[in-house]
Amino acid sequence: MAIRRVSVPALLIALCLLSSVSRAELVIIGHHGGPDSITVQQVKDIYLNRSSRMPDGQRVVAFQLPAGNSMRDEFNDLITERNDAWLKSFWSRQVLTGKGHPPREVSSANSMKSVVSSTLGSIGYLDSTLVDDSVKVLLTPEP
Repeated sequence: MAIRRVSVPALLIALCLLSSVSRAELVIIGHHGGPDSITVQQVKDIYLNRSSRMPDGQRVVAFQLPAGNSMRDEFNDLITERNDAWLKSFWSRQVLTGKGHPPREVSSANSMKSVVSSTLGSIGYLDSTLVDDSVKVLLTPEP
């Protein structure tokens, strides 16, 4: 069996390419007719039913990816600081008491981008590599 030698520069380039491809960055997106930016606390307040308005006063429509989606898990870790089980229980209580409804669930990242781009006052989240000019990046949260 022959062992193939790889040069150190070639190996470093390959590792850099792999790390940049595999590292997804979560961004908070919104409709172009909405505010230009939002804070982490404002997003958290929207997704935990503490606020029903965007920073510019528009009524907000929040969207989320399905349970088990890695971007949803990252969003919950960085923004709501709650896990899916806690959020499911929280939203069940909100609905039962008439205090609110959970963010609308979309089936995929492409659906997220499509619905946010076509819904005034909407907010959602995506992997930064999937963002195009159909939506506006409102926030890039720090890990």
